[in-house]
Amino acid sequence: MSAIPSQFDNVTAIAKANVYFDGKVVSHSILFADGSKKTLGLIYPGGYHFGTDKAERMEIVAGSCEVKLDGGDATASYSAGQFFDVPAKSGFDISVTSGICEYICSFID
Repeated sequence: MSAIPSQFDNVTAIAKANVYFDGKVVSHSILFADGSKKTLGLIYPGGYHFGTDKAERMEIVAGSCEVKLDGGDATASYSAGQFFDVPAKSGFDISVTSGICEYICSFID
């Protein structure tokens, strides 16, 4: 497994935040020269469900979370340095019990 990046160079950052669940999940989009996009975000304590259009990779930068993918029975724990993949046209439940979970979401073609 490769290391989760600590910074991105030569990108365009979108100042307007993506705000979900009354501000308990917030992210900012960054755009790369090749046309790809990632979001960098924070998840505050609580439980949330997200749907996906494209496949996604969620890399945990700091904190921890519990995740259950749509259609699955198992819940898995993830912490800093780990990631999980979400198939296109599906979704996942994510919960944070304490602290803040920081993440990088990459959209996979």
